[in-house]
Amino acid sequence: MKEPLLALVRAAPDRGQALNAMREYLQALVLRSFHESEAFRCLAFVGGTALRFLHGLPRFSEDLDFSIVSADRYAGPVWMAKLKRDLALAGFSPEVTWNERRTVHTGWVRLHGILQEAGLSPLANEKLAIKVEVDTQPPGGGRCERQIVTRHLSFLLQYHDLSSLMAGKIHALLTRRYAKGRDWYDLVWYLSQRPPVAPNLALLENALAQTQGVDRPAARDWMRTVKNRLLKIDVPALADDVGPFLERPQDANLITRENLLRLLPD
Repeated sequence: MKEPLLALVRAAPDRGQALNAMREYLQALVLRSFHESEAFRCLAFVGGTALRFLHGLPRFSEDLDFSIVSADRYAGPVWMAKLKRDLALAGFSPEVTWNERRTVHTGWVRLHGILQEAGLSPLANEKLAIKVEVDTQPPGGGRCERQIVTRHLSFLLQYHDLSSLMAGKIHALLTRRYAKGRDWYDLVWYLSQRPPVAPNLALLENALAQTQGVDRPAARDWMRTVKNRLLKIDVPALADDVGPFLERPQDANLITRENLLRLLPD
């Protein structure tokens, strides 16, 4: 299983794209292992990585995010232990950790030596890492679908539908303490889809109530609220943030205040 990963590195145009490809291959290994553990009986795949694997978002992502759908058969430590065995059998040197002390359970998958073996680092101890997060108390209202996905490997995923994924992205845009270029790039992707995508307002309303309380903006007014935030942020910094993660780094130039305002009509 290691040779396909090294082949991706050899085909990449530069180190940044090679790292993106390696990380995505490792994400596919995680997803297949979770599929084999039947984790998707109780988890839904969410976030930007879900958007890429399921809808072809032309942006690489760093983390794997999940929302719990049913607590029945939830077994994070068991899934991570199997993942560690799978990675070792595939020829990697994995370090896997799991933390359940907070509402969002967090795991790390770190591979030793692969960056040096691929010629991407002179240091034998530099690790390639993937973060896994499971929200064990997600807001209600998310709608789930199931589909077989083939990206490097084949596996069955349960995931939030496109409108629910969009609601999650809008929630991040409205509540994140700092502006993140990847969020705004994804918003451009959503708003450019044809036919248009509308967010799951029930999910967005519940998410805002959970994190913002009584002073929350109304979900139905999300476009106006996003626009107001857009007027206050450093837009050029957004392009700098997202550029390294794009299939076509030059597409970061699409992230301008003018382009975003055109996509957010009154």
